[in-house]
Amino acid sequence: MIQSTADKPVKELTPDEAAVELARLAQLIAEADKSYFGEDRPSLTDSEYDALRRRNALIEKAFPKLRRADSPSERVGAAPAGRFEKSRHLRPMLSLDNAFDDLDVTEFVARVRRFLALDETVEVAFTAEPKIDGASLNLLYVDGALILAATRGDGEEGENVTANALTIADIPRRLAGAPERLEVRGEVYMSHADFFALNARLAEEAARDGREPDPFANPRNAAAGSLRQIDPAITAARPLRFFAYGWGEASEKIAVTQAEAINRFRKMGLPVNPQTVRCLNVADMLGHYRSIEALRSDLGYDIDGVVYKVDRLDWQDRLGFVSRAPRWAIAHKFPAEQAITVLEAIDIQVGRTGALTPVARLRPVTVGGVVVSNATLHNQDEIERKDIRIGDTVVIQRAGDVIPQIVEVRTEMRPARAVRFAFPENCPICHSRAIREEGEVVRRCTGGLICPAQAIERLKHFVSRQAFDIEGLGSKQIETFFADGLVREPADIFTLEARQRGGEINLFLWKRKADGTQILRDGQPVATNQRSVENLFSAINDRRRIALPRLINALGIRHVGETNARIFATAYGSFDAFRNAAVAARDNAEPAYSELLGIEGVGPIVAASVISFFAEPHNCEAVSRLLSEIEPEAAATTIADSPVAGKTVVFTGSLERFTRDEAKARALAVGAKVAGSVSAKTDFVVAGPGAGSKLKAASELGVKIMTEDEWLAMLDGL
Repeated sequence: MIQSTADKPVKELTPDEAAVELARLAQLIAEADKSYFGEDRPSLTDSEYDALRRRNALIEKAFPKLRRADSPSERVGAAPAGRFEKSRHLRPMLSLDNAFDDLDVTEFVARVRRFLALDETVEVAFTAEPKIDGASLNLLYVDGALILAATRGDGEEGENVTANALTIADIPRRLAGAPERLEVRGEVYMSHADFFALNARLAEEAARDGREPDPFANPRNAAAGSLRQIDPAITAARPLRFFAYGWGEASEKIAVTQAEAINRFRKMGLPVNPQTVRCLNVADMLGHYRSIEALRSDLGYDIDGVVYKVDRLDWQDRLGFVSRAPRWAIAHKFPAEQAITVLEAIDIQVGRTGALTPVARLRPVTVGGVVVSNATLHNQDEIERKDIRIGDTVVIQRAGDVIPQIVEVRTEMRPARAVRFAFPENCPICHSRAIREEGEVVRRCTGGLICPAQAIERLKHFVSRQAFDIEGLGSKQIETFFADGLVREPADIFTLEARQRGGEINLFLWKRKADGTQILRDGQPVATNQRSVENLFSAINDRRRIALPRLINALGIRHVGETNARIFATAYGSFDAFRNAAVAARDNAEPAYSELLGIEGVGPIVAASVISFFAEPHNCEAVSRLLSEIEPEAAATTIADSPVAGKTVVFTGSLERFTRDEAKARALAVGAKVAGSVSAKTDFVVAGPGAGSKLKAASELGVKIMTEDEWLAMLDGL
């Protein structure tokens, strides 16, 4: 195995390490070229691939004697895959060097001047054209007739795809006024609209045939894959397009300048890109780059940069080529993980915990090899901080598998019709109130059990081990039942058997794959066996009688997990008492609200969450339907005849005989309820040295006050 020296700066490499690194890079780049050019399935992002090539070039420059015979600098593309006849180009189809920032472009122009020995008084014009992100194609016309079409391949030899190219409407079969022999170079591409339509059609065909869908990742892959189909009929059914941008062999002089040559192409009947312009200096070149970058999302097809070419063809001839690229042209790439597009709408997505997350709906653009049409806006504060409006031109960023996000708003391009976004105060799915708790940036739906957006995850929690723990009913089954409309809320789980017996549903047909699609055999759904269904019914029935803490936890009330569920079960003893207390405390109504807050371990945030849950009629109705199917057990006391069982105790002051946590644990163990504040419902106050306001409140309310010793004596008598 080749030992990696990838993390070591080039200037720190020894000759031996440089040789190892060049071997590693040659291998990686060759594999990437094979995936990209030969299989139409890129294994690296553009930025990752460009970084490998840049590192290879830097090492070769620092260690010229170590340049390998298989150097990527000498190679273009990959060898033909072997599915088609090979076709040798009359002139090689070379690649382009890349510029990644303004300084690189400035240096490119300076190199051209130095090579041609031109001083600053001599005008050097360039053409600037969008760099189409598609599949390169070489068209050979003889006497004006198209006789051969070949892919780039390795630059010297490609694949003969003439039959497929003839199905592309943009490619003319005959040219008007063309030289006797002419190789036309161009790019086959697919528009965004056609790309989405193709993927949708392929998905429908896969579903119809019972296959897993295999969509194209981006329009470039779709174009390349469609062009290299063995069956031309498949290519003909794919909406491919073509732009011509250059030429190889020509039996006569095409023109005097690049701009004139492109114009002649147009007159011959070849499609050329209308965004091609002639620039007189670096400022013009960079200005057009910025304009094209801003137009990127409006073009309707993918580009990944701008190509600059020396305009005068005689100067192109003098400049010639170096290794795999011409000296007279360079590709100014867009940032690989960023793109500019238009924010067309803002939607709200509701997560499993009820969090309302704003999502930007974007004009589709390809970023990092993936077509992006959505980006997260995080939360309400983020939208306001960046002053993001519907209709804005925005810079989006995608790095690796990170969800695309908006990093900048081009306010100078803001249209008059741009609209501020009003964040909803109700859930867009179930219309329940969406509240923003103090100290949080997220607004959450209070719909809970009845909100479809939260339903699946809440149902998974309901049957989880810490909640109802129904054997045989796990995440996959919940997803299947929900998708089939069999279970929408907890109560539905307990009506499955009755509905099966009554013929309303058929659980024998619910067996599915992990992605939710039915498992078919000979075109028919694969049924589960009767025993497994009966076992499921038995497991469900075993949970019709449920411990109170499990039930409270199962409801999925925000901030109420196992610990708080036990606290509430102990404090209220029964589910009815718990629910009635929450309803009574609505709008902070006294004294119920104070009693709720008085429970040890319950603060304002937990209390507000419980109140909000039961304040929603939908939740109350769902709970009532559940209670008609199950029987919650009352909270059991550890010692049935304990004199403090069911009594409420408050500890205050500096306890000396035990810690506060030990005191609470001991009280709970003998069936007492521990509160954090004194109220009329408090039965005992255990006061240590330094007791203050709680002791005073107990005296005023006539609550029995005890010392630690008196409290311990009472417990020791049990």
